[in-house]
Amino acid sequence: MAALKARNEMEIALTWDLSPLCADDTTWEQRYSTTYSDIDKIGAFKDKLGESAETLKDCISLFEQLAEEVRKLFTYAGLKHDEDTANPTYQAMKAKAQTLYIKMNTAASFVIPQIIELGQDTITKFMADLPSLAIYRHYMDNLLREAPHILTPDKEQILAMAGEVGLAPSKIFGMINNADMKFAPVQDSKGNNVEITHGTYRNHMENTDRTLRERVFNSYYDSFIAQKNTLAEIYSSSVNKDIFFATVRNHKSSIEASLSGNNIPLDIYKNLIATVNDNLHLMHRYTSIRKKILGLDDMQAYDLSVPLVKDADTTISYEDAKNAILEGLTPMGDEYIELLKNAFESRWVDVYENKNKRSGAYSWGTYGAHPYILMNYTNKVSDMFTLAHEMGHALHSHYTCSTQPFVYGGYTIFLAEIASTVNEALLMNHMLKTTTDKTMLNYLLSYHIDQFRGTLFRQTMFAEFEMIAHEKAGAKQPLTLETLCGIYSGLNDKFFGEALTKNEKTAYEWARIPHFYRAFYVFQYSTGFCSAIAIAKKILEEGASARDRYINLLKSGSKNYSVELLKEAGVDMTTPEPIQAAMQVFEGLLDKFEEVSS
Repeated sequence: MAALKARNEMEIALTWDLSPLCADDTTWEQRYSTTYSDIDKIGAFKDKLGESAETLKDCISLFEQLAEEVRKLFTYAGLKHDEDTANPTYQAMKAKAQTLYIKMNTAASFVIPQIIELGQDTITKFMADLPSLAIYRHYMDNLLREAPHILTPDKEQILAMAGEVGLAPSKIFGMINNADMKFAPVQDSKGNNVEITHGTYRNHMENTDRTLRERVFNSYYDSFIAQKNTLAEIYSSSVNKDIFFATVRNHKSSIEASLSGNNIPLDIYKNLIATVNDNLHLMHRYTSIRKKILGLDDMQAYDLSVPLVKDADTTISYEDAKNAILEGLTPMGDEYIELLKNAFESRWVDVYENKNKRSGAYSWGTYGAHPYILMNYTNKVSDMFTLAHEMGHALHSHYTCSTQPFVYGGYTIFLAEIASTVNEALLMNHMLKTTTDKTMLNYLLSYHIDQFRGTLFRQTMFAEFEMIAHEKAGAKQPLTLETLCGIYSGLNDKFFGEALTKNEKTAYEWARIPHFYRAFYVFQYSTGFCSAIAIAKKILEEGASARDRYINLLKSGSKNYSVELLKEAGVDMTTPEPIQAAMQVFEGLLDKFEEVSS
């Protein structure tokens, strides 16, 4: 395998163009200096928000201007850093951007508490006095809802200043994981040397050479196990940080603190875990099917991703992937397709892995500029689905920012994973209908089954791990290495059943999951998956009416609470029904796969 290219060796056309955010590094430094000084202007409004409706509006307007600029600078720095995480220039730029963000939050920390102090009557009067304030009605209502968890201005300022300290666990893990973590190369069954990176690990786990899979798995996990005590301490610190901020803000628990900001009922989280646990017999059936088809007496964790369908050609170039996505998403209508084409042509995507590039894939953007997509494309069908997934996020951001004012120009994580998964579901439907090769059809069917395993089941297992870990820490039980491994090992056994042989190294998987440093994020992959399966089904069956309701959801940003916006699109996640319905789809896929594989 050829060595990874350095960043400056990558083909420009296949990298993202960040100029809509900032022309270049020199311009960034100039804008940074100006914004750093301008942030101090917000202080002029302290203790004056109750003077008049105009004063309140002027304060909010200034904050929005500053926030938009800070976010652009922050996003540019973050994207440049992720191009090459070992580059000291962009390490420093990212650190400065975080400092700028914290300075803005600190300087403006009085705004929300003092708006809340105005009270509903004054806010209503101000909106009557100045009609242009009415746009902030839902925003104000949401602030008043959160009033019990907003502290006095002086305390809010202290918490804002503590923000950088709170970032420490995530930042330390990120540097270990992305810049310092190295994996010993291995040999495949034929004696060929194989390099291991975060970007190639998944592909190795899909390789039909079981000797290679085992060796790659061991090398990969051994690198994390070698730092097990440090990683346990980092994660424990992250959990304790979550509990600290939840306690200070008068929340009953860290999970309720996490859900409260977006007004997500705790029952949704608990319904997910309970309903998935009630259906674990389906996951056990899946692992038994996998074990039987692979012909293994001893199925290991490194056997869970290898394709069940042999001899399927799963390679697809980036160009062919783009074309397949454009064809597969035609049910979304002409406007959506034109937006996709523009995204590809305007270099929204950073396509291939280079040395020290951040692993994985994501979509990231900010108000006032189009979003960006980081990929580590390896010419696999799975990468094509990942690209479609991230394009769902990107177009969600585009629709929101193009339709909503700044105050509602973002959307919650709860909704985010719906847009990405609808794209995947529609693309899968297209591939299953148009692929004529029987082997490839069987592969796609098994791939779709694995999407349920990897998203609905696996992410729910992650969510349960987070809940248990935070509950233990909240009860003053120390999160030692042994405790964390014990929790994870028990969940792994419960979710996968007896068909999967116990491997002591899988107990350390928690140590390599970056999302755990953004607590209670991953459950939304599962709820989003269930919602998306329902929405995609409606689009395919009902056509334009369902599509228009969905696009309206994409355009809605945060103008209303996420659960309510989703209900308008036809899905009610306050009940177990969408989760149970997804389980029925999963069971049907298992039935069909067993039928065609027999």
